[in-house]
Amino acid sequence: MGARRDVFQAIADPTRRAIIGMIAKEPVNVNTIAEQFDVSRQAISLHLKILAECGLLSMKQQGRERICEAKLEKLNEVNEWISQYKQFWNTKLDALDKFLKNNEKLK
Repeated sequence: MGARRDVFQAIADPTRRAIIGMIAKEPVNVNTIAEQFDVSRQAISLHLKILAECGLLSMKQQGRERICEAKLEKLNEVNEWISQYKQFWNTKLDALDKFLKNNEKLK
């Protein structure tokens, strides 16, 4: 059995991030997505499969077209992970700011 895919794996690749950006605006058919990249249709299909497995997109059939729609709720997981580091660095930078202001007063 393969490793479970997660949202961090999905956003690790620049092509997948670009696809997320495209479909976040509006649902897009697979052909339109593929036309935007200088890689094979098969490579785009693999990217779409990974995004779907990670829960970041859903695909539905409309006539002869497959339409990709963003499901961005999973990005909250990334936001929560980043937030802890954002808080850490904000605390450090606030302390540095205070230190620099105190040293300025001593001059």
